[in-house]
Amino acid sequence: MESASQDINLNSPNKGLLADTMTDVPVDNTSAAAPPPPLRASAYNGLTEAEEEELRSELAKVEEEIGTLRQVLAAKERHCGELKRKLGLTPLDGLKQNLSKSWHDVQVSNAYKKTQETLSQAGQKTSAALSNVGSVISRKLGDMRNSATFKSFEDRVGTIKSKVVGRDNGGDELHSPPASAEKPSQDNAPF
Repeated sequence: MESASQDINLNSPNKGLLADTMTDVPVDNTSAAAPPPPLRASAYNGLTEAEEEELRSELAKVEEEIGTLRQVLAAKERHCGELKRKLGLTPLDGLKQNLSKSWHDVQVSNAYKKTQETLSQAGQKTSAALSNVGSVISRKLGDMRNSATFKSFEDRVGTIKSKVVGRDNGGDELHSPPASAEKPSQDNAPF
């Protein structure tokens, strides 16, 4: 168990040290309401004591005004929320409105316009390139179909087809089964 005299403040630079090792460290017993002592001497800042006091007074007034303005703002926000509630406006409506306004702001921005223009040009160039590739492939396939090798292959496939299927009336149509075989009669049903 730890010693009762040990500093347990976790933010303290002295945490974990025994109190008897810190006997020569001064302890500040001033109240919290007193202003902190200046970090630098007035002479170092080039201010007289009167100027420093005047600045401190002004600082206190400004801080008090800031506090008052925060209170007024909080009251105004509450009132705004009450008015929206009475009008039936939900936070989702506000979010939709904010998103719409933000999207509109993005669309009218110069960066968006430049990006849109660049992507449009890239799309046009890509479309033209793909069109060229398509026409080249089409032309190559046409050339291949007209080649002697393809003609020879086509003739051989035709010959094989006629041997497998047979020719009826000189046509290249497949033979169909007789009409009576298309519909099995109920008498010859397998089950």
